Amino acid sequence: MTDYFDLGSYSRPVSTRSPAAQTWFDRGLMWIYAFNHGEAIKCFQRALQEDRRLAMAWWGIAYALGPNYNKPWEAFGDDELDGTVREVFSATASAVELADGASPVERALIEALRTRYPSPAVIDDLAAWNAGFAEAMAAVYERFGDDLEVAVLYADALMNLTPWALWDVCSGRPAPGSQALLIKQVLDRALTLPGGQDHPGVLHLYIHLMEMSGSPESALPVADRLRGLVPDAGHLEHMPTHLDVLVGDYRRVISSNTDAIAADDRFVAREGAMNFYTLYRCHDLHFRLYGALFAGKSEVALQTAAAIERAVPEDLLRQQNPPMADWAEGLLAMRVHVLVRFGRWPEILALPFPDDQDLYCTSTAMLHYARGISYAITSDHDHALIEQQRFGDAVARVPETRTLFNNTCQDILAIASAMLDGEIAYRSGDIESGFSHLRRAIELDDTLPYDEPWGWMQPTRHAYGALLLEQDRVAEAEAVYRADLGFDPSVPRSQQHPNNVWALHGYHECLQRLGKHEQAMIIKQQLDFALAQADVPIASSCFCRLDVGDHCAPGCTCRHCAAE
Repeated sequence: MTDYFDLGSYSRPVSTRSPAAQTWFDRGLMWIYAFNHGEAIKCFQRALQEDRRLAMAWWGIAYALGPNYNKPWEAFGDDELDGTVREVFSATASAVELADGASPVERALIEALRTRYPSPAVIDDLAAWNAGFAEAMAAVYERFGDDLEVAVLYADALMNLTPWALWDVCSGRPAPGSQALLIKQVLDRALTLPGGQDHPGVLHLYIHLMEMSGSPESALPVADRLRGLVPDAGHLEHMPTHLDVLVGDYRRVISSNTDAIAADDRFVAREGAMNFYTLYRCHDLHFRLYGALFAGKSEVALQTAAAIERAVPEDLLRQQNPPMADWAEGLLAMRVHVLVRFGRWPEILALPFPDDQDLYCTSTAMLHYARGISYAITSDHDHALIEQQRFGDAVARVPETRTLFNNTCQDILAIASAMLDGEIAYRSGDIESGFSHLRRAIELDDTLPYDEPWGWMQPTRHAYGALLLEQDRVAEAEAVYRADLGFDPSVPRSQQHPNNVWALHGYHECLQRLGKHEQAMIIKQQLDFALAQADVPIASSCFCRLDVGDHCAPGCTCRHCAAE
């Protein structure tokens, strides 16, 4: 019993006389809150081995098998969906059969689950099942509102009505159909209940609720309660970084995701890697890489890119049920993003293409993009045009079903296309055309569906601002950097990147060149702190700029001045 993962001390007593069954139920519940649903099911099955009449173990199996915030009904493959609906209906029926031995709140939760899975056959509008379950959970909450589990499950039901669309990121108001304000009311109340501030489910959902809002920083105290609370649940160790990245705390993005990755490694050592939880493991790696890029930490970024490559073996990508290539292959383009971010043009050109370019279609397209950028910046215009054509051919092979978390790879590659067109036009001498393409890239970047990390890894404004400075269009560049850093409301809160070293450098240079020395002194304090964390000299917001050093102050240690 003790030879298991450290899932903290939380326990939810259920109707069983078996201490072992109780332990396995608690573990299963914790894995549900940690979004490791496969392991949760194993725990509930173990609970049934210890107490075959434990109704709540069947409830747990049914709950874990079904949809969740990161995997709604729409994300199930056809064969997977048919099988899952039959399984959850059967598990719910088993819970109902045993409900006489359950407590009143347990019976209410089991009865509500019947509205979540009302039929063993798939219907056309599965959203109706979500709505029915939310309505049923509202009635349970009305009766048992002081029960933390009920509060969490009710909030979860409401969130799953509009997953990843709780707020309109432009207005800061609830999105159409969203119950964000009601969810907040439920979770705020839960935090005031005994044990609420240490309940992993409450804390987890609160972060998801507030990250898309106009004030993600307001949830930081809640996020801090979650850190270290469930040490071996990697996803819960990771979750606070959804807020850290939005407030520009990139050191904590790296450190907390490092903790999460260590927990994930412990899980892999015991349970293996050929499972759906691999996506969550990759998410933690992806997030650490994202934080490293904003902090200018090239070594952490490259090490993490290599870890992603190890985490997504080809055998996993070839699994068809569920279709893992559609969900995971896009992650294998992360090395390309890192090399572009840090201007490693020769390393990009030395990268080999995959043997199976249909299976690795997104990463193939991204490599053509990066090669085109590399050739354009190194003044090999002919080869840049060849790669531009090959990029377009490669994009055509990427299916619409291929995604990178909340974004389609096609939408992400559309940004790559605009960026590549802009860099090639700019370096061929057509400055205005180049800038037009880059502004189009910014527009596409800003309008991606909300995601963490953002679908496009290097903010498009960083290249645009750098090239504006290269053309001495300093006032325009200042506005670009100001928007990226969140110093004005011209872009939504979720698309701002506070404290990132690249835009801070560009903004500080603009202020100096415009004679705004008092403002520049204020920004310099932030910039110095950011530069101290970076492991590469930062001379521009993008390595696509070639005139670095021309406007540096005496004693500058940027890569251009250092070379001299």
